Amino acid sequence: MTIALLGTGLLGSAIATRLLACGERLTVWNRNPERGQPLVALGAQWASSAAEAAAEAEWLITVLNDGPTTQAVLIDQVGAALQGRRVLQMGTIGPAESQQLADAVAGLGGAYLEAPVLGSRPEALEGRLQLMAGGPAELMEEALPLLRQLSQEPVHLGPVGTAMTTKLALNQLIASLTHAFSLSLHLVQQGGVAVEPFMALLRSSALYAPTFDKKLQRELSGDYGNPNFPTAHLRKDLDLFISAAQQAGLNSEGLSGLAALLQRSSAAGLDGLDYCALHQLTAGQTAAARPE
Repeated sequence: MTIALLGTGLLGSAIATRLLACGERLTVWNRNPERGQPLVALGAQWASSAAEAAAEAEWLITVLNDGPTTQAVLIDQVGAALQGRRVLQMGTIGPAESQQLADAVAGLGGAYLEAPVLGSRPEALEGRLQLMAGGPAELMEEALPLLRQLSQEPVHLGPVGTAMTTKLALNQLIASLTHAFSLSLHLVQQGGVAVEPFMALLRSSALYAPTFDKKLQRELSGDYGNPNFPTAHLRKDLDLFISAAQQAGLNSEGLSGLAALLQRSSAAGLDGLDYCALHQLTAGQTAAARPE
């Protein structure tokens, strides 16, 4: 296969590294050329524009920041070069945005499959992403040899929009579980309860989720560097979930406080840090007085 990948951020670069390790011919492009150089060193070809990257590719993978950016790159920059191309859109965007993008790609003669993933850099490098796809069943079949290099069991959920809906539902749980655990951890520490007895009780209960232990040491030490999924992306995805929920007629008022809390992450310097840095935001004014 000849593959072009647009967007070499944290996830995109890991996906590209995995594909190169699998022996695929890969061309990469990023708005910041420096972010593509490690992949060039691994054997990727560098394209000076998104259209140039797409020109010879059978498959075009996008892993870009958001819906508007993906629309601008695919439709405005690649444009007519989408003729005959098959697009795997792996960035997390809104279901309605994805449907609009699929229509625009089809209007330019291309085919579109949304393929967001659960997992981050470590899982991508090992081909263990949980990949969900939305789009035509026949296109899913064509994509399977490629998708199976990234995911052991890619799941086709239905038409365009279904995979993005599922991805947002899962990422809402990331935000809500992290927020809930952070508050509980702060409260028990403020109350003079040792962390390990609290965790032992939690682990043996139906309330436990593995993500609590996964983020515990980061939250205890305040070390949020080297993120696989930064706080800014969590905020963006939660906002997308709330928008999709409202469009579906659901009552998402319970998430408004968390969304407002995450809006403070930019001013607090947390946007580029691991998403569990929201633990700093939940600490409020009592953080300095917290018992060790």
